[in-house]
Amino acid sequence: MKKRLFFRILFSYVVVILLVVAIVGFLFSRNVRLHETEQIEENILHSARLVSMLPLEEMKKAVHGLAQDARGRVTVIDAGGNVLADSEGDVSHMELHLNRPEVEEARLRGQGTAIRRSSTLRVDMMYVAVAIREGEKIRGYVRIARSLREVQEAVDRMYLSLYRTIAFALFPAIFLALMYTRKFFRPIGEIRDYTKAIRQGDLPGTLFVNAQDELGQVAEDINYLVSEYREKIHLAHEEKGKLESALSSMVEGVVILDSRSQIESCNRGIETILDRPCADIQGRTLLEAFLSADLQNALERCRREKKPVLQEIRLGGKQPLIVDVNISAIQGLPEGEGKMLLVFHDVTRLKKLEQMRTDFVANVTHEIRTPLTAIIGFIQTLLAGAMDDSETARRFLQTVANNAERLSRLVDDLLTLSSIELNETNLKLEPLSVDDLIRTVLPMVEATAKGKKIPLEVQIPERIPKIMADRDRAAQVLVNVLHNAVKFTQNEGSVTISSHEDEKTDWVVIQVADTGIGIPSREIPRLGERFYRVDKARSRELGGTGLGLSIVKHLMAAHGGKMEIASILGKGTSVSLFFRKAS
Repeated sequence: MKKRLFFRILFSYVVVILLVVAIVGFLFSRNVRLHETEQIEENILHSARLVSMLPLEEMKKAVHGLAQDARGRVTVIDAGGNVLADSEGDVSHMELHLNRPEVEEARLRGQGTAIRRSSTLRVDMMYVAVAIREGEKIRGYVRIARSLREVQEAVDRMYLSLYRTIAFALFPAIFLALMYTRKFFRPIGEIRDYTKAIRQGDLPGTLFVNAQDELGQVAEDINYLVSEYREKIHLAHEEKGKLESALSSMVEGVVILDSRSQIESCNRGIETILDRPCADIQGRTLLEAFLSADLQNALERCRREKKPVLQEIRLGGKQPLIVDVNISAIQGLPEGEGKMLLVFHDVTRLKKLEQMRTDFVANVTHEIRTPLTAIIGFIQTLLAGAMDDSETARRFLQTVANNAERLSRLVDDLLTLSSIELNETNLKLEPLSVDDLIRTVLPMVEATAKGKKIPLEVQIPERIPKIMADRDRAAQVLVNVLHNAVKFTQNEGSVTISSHEDEKTDWVVIQVADTGIGIPSREIPRLGERFYRVDKARSRELGGTGLGLSIVKHLMAAHGGKMEIASILGKGTSVSLFFRKAS
């Protein structure tokens, strides 16, 4: 582009120079030709007039001498047009000359001139005729013809001189044109390089053009536009950064669809929901990315009704999710760019919490209603007359007392669990001896164990490290675990309490293993949920509230530890409690 424009400008200058030279040459040669022709005509006319003054007979005799003096061809013609004498031809073979243009003009005006091409010599000839008069009567004509070759020679000499002049003047003129073209093109090249850099995404500094003409004004306009453009780009980048920061920090998943309903972009929230990077779903349709016909139908409904759509969608996968999807069209875009915005809000946890709340209310209601029903029933029976039988009354009152105690334990466990979940339990962590802790809680379950002939075996190494724990809460954890072990172990079974240090980590593990009925492996993940029982009838029969392991789980988490359960159905269960070692 640069060379093409440069040479086009230079070529224009050269063409103008050559055109001027051609026009000057043409006009000059015309003037030279006209001047030379006029000079020859005057010379011939002067010679013809001199010859016409001689007597006619003398003209005929001296025709050859007159031709030499006139440097041309002399022809003597009578009044009738007959050739009387000619310096170069035989008059006997010549035709009448009365109709020749120059002769006709001489007959009318006294002299005549004509120029025509000689077919013999192949050059232009000038013919000048002068009338020979005697008084008013024309006796004949003298015609002198001369070749115009010298006119062409004069023009050729002029052209040769002109060519020499052009040869000396053309190269300096072209050089000056080249210099001027380069000077003229330099600001254009600077503007071109500047705008090219802008087109490639670079924003250079101010454009400086050393010109006070229109190019200088163009440069100033470009600087102004670039300044405005730079400011708009800065604002656009700033807004884009804010938007990207907002989108990336949003918990909700955001998806933008292009006009072809393909995913154009998404944020981290959608990566969390789908458990896959955005790059895997970009360029795909919603159906391909989410595998949800309900979501695709919601999108089509939004496009059809042209209004936002809010719908709850269930997404399958390794961990099924429930999301609230808000679908709407992006406003303010050019016509034809029908982009859509989808915002995904994961409500799976909320739905689980709602279900847990519903289950909790149902379980609490059921757990409270059962002992209350028994208490009310037995009291009504007593009031109806059963008090008269002291043995029956004692038995009924004992049942009422047992159910009241069960209600008391349920309320205590609920209060304990609630305080733990609300972080209202202030733990007083201190180094505790594992052996002392176990020896402290054993008496609390020994009576029950002896009643079922279950020995409680303790296997504690001598140099087991101390643990960091709250004494009362740690004792409560062990009591709950030991109580379950004894409760679900058949008569004459066994319960073993052991402890060991995990050398790879900072854990001290207290393990309670029994030879009881065991737990199905599919039920183990749910142990620790409130009111969850593997065998509801048997657990309720044994007086359980369904909150023991839930309290253990939460108390271990409050200590920074954890609970792990392993079990084989029909062979027994092992509960491992992981405490932090005391430093």
